[in-house]
Amino acid sequence: MKSILSFLAAALIPGAAFAADLDGATLSLAWAIPFAGILLSIALFPIFAPAFWHHHFGKITAVWTALFLVPFTATFGGHTTLALVVHALLTEYIPFIVLLFSLYTISGGILVAGNLHGSAKLNTGILAIGTVLASLMGTTGAAMLLIRPLLRANDNRKHNVHVVVFFIFLVANVGGGLTPLGDPPLFLGFLKGVDFFWTVKFMALPVLVTSLALLAIFYAVDSYYFQKEGAEARDATPDSPIRIVGGFNLLLLVGVIGAVLLSGFWKPGVHFDVVGTPVELQNLVRDALLIALAFASLKFTPAPVRAGNEFNWDPILEVGKLFAGIFVTIAPAIAILRAGGDGQLAGLVGMVSGEDGMPIDAMYFWMTGTLSAFLDNAPTYLVFFNLAAGDATVMMTQLPQTLLAISMGAVFMGAMTYIGNAPNFMVKAIAEQRGVAMPSFFGYMLWSGVFLLPLFALLTWLFFPV
Repeated sequence: MKSILSFLAAALIPGAAFAADLDGATLSLAWAIPFAGILLSIALFPIFAPAFWHHHFGKITAVWTALFLVPFTATFGGHTTLALVVHALLTEYIPFIVLLFSLYTISGGILVAGNLHGSAKLNTGILAIGTVLASLMGTTGAAMLLIRPLLRANDNRKHNVHVVVFFIFLVANVGGGLTPLGDPPLFLGFLKGVDFFWTVKFMALPVLVTSLALLAIFYAVDSYYFQKEGAEARDATPDSPIRIVGGFNLLLLVGVIGAVLLSGFWKPGVHFDVVGTPVELQNLVRDALLIALAFASLKFTPAPVRAGNEFNWDPILEVGKLFAGIFVTIAPAIAILRAGGDGQLAGLVGMVSGEDGMPIDAMYFWMTGTLSAFLDNAPTYLVFFNLAAGDATVMMTQLPQTLLAISMGAVFMGAMTYIGNAPNFMVKAIAEQRGVAMPSFFGYMLWSGVFLLPLFALLTWLFFPV
């Protein structure tokens, strides 16, 4: 067994021996194979072995994670491996899953009651409202609040997959581009010193153009399917007033926003070292508040409200298991990117700068976006932010278009795949629970390729002309 591990370790190290720290300049791309394995599993198992995947996706993810951790431990030692895992859990996974847990739990306690008829006009209106809310309460909050009433409104429709797909495009991604509250990459930029209102000012026009274009396209597509279905698309049940039940949870959502903002503005300068990872006090307070708000929702929301939403824990459990493996195995890929010209993705990184060393904004948009579609968009944003200058003042004053390109790429192209942004997968899971035959991983990419890529090309021409 030891010889096998040694062989694997030798295959993964490009020549020279490693330092104890994870140095992307010396890492081989082979270390990213387990991460790629998780992505391919998410893509292929639901197509070729859906029942097996449904029952064992957590175990499959755990196997890929072990295939990374075992040779990594054999190569770098237990302490380095422990430090990597602790860093991934404490700085990335736990804050990520705590925020999702709180938003999922609280939004599940808000029931939009009444009889909604899923016409093109109503569906477009819901998507427009969700797009606006995404920048105020985050893409996850807006998506979890509105996906259930949207699904109920269209439960009689024969063709409803496109409704969920465009919901992911708009509410779970593009709509979050207006403020640092909307999407994690922009919040990271805010923490790095990007002014809150810089984001509002510079992202306003791209978000408006993209949102209006997608809403118009959706209205045309949904009108076509509505007319094609004819009488079958009409909900025969009588109208009943729309009302919100569980409104107490709306106050809890405001509390979630406040807790997140608190961690950005309050800097007490206190941190705790956990195996080399500094854990800041403001982040601990934020996560504690989020958990408290979620449990307050569970305690005080009447059971019939959650029953009306058909609330259960399966979607959040699926996301939690899959992303636990993703956040651990993604570390080598992010480290190689951070190495810039010294890493094995130097050619890729070098494409964003011209011969004079000046940034090529169009390439920053496409490179940040393409990698954000398959890697976590928050660390990808930071990679290209640091590559361009790393200083928020410089970026805002001397390289504003470059910062805009990075911001747009990270936020907008998170819509390209199910794993590009956290709520994408949650929306998919909830829709499938409600009987919507959502497309496969590659099937969804066909939808996003057809509708989003031409739009992104237009945005390139409008905002980053070569």
